[in-house]
Amino acid sequence: MEPTPAEVRRWIAEGLDCDTLEVDGDGRHFDALVVAAAFEGKSRVQRHQLVYAALGERMRAVVHALSIKALTPAEWQALQK
Repeated sequence: MEPTPAEVRRWIAEGLDCDTLEVDGDGRHFDALVVAAAFEGKSRVQRHQLVYAALGERMRAVVHALSIKALTPAEWQALQK
């Protein structure tokens, strides 16, 4: 059974404290916007690793493709202007 965007969103939220979290997708391919203070001082790769860690084994078992936009709250706020 393919996961829904709501399930992927919940799984990320369970493992990572997010200020903003949006997930869209079709059950196999997902796009995630993740805004979290935990990303402060982290490289893009490190930010993605935090999201993958939140998904755990689900990333390999049920989520086949995930495009991540990982931002700090300040970066997200700057984009809103």
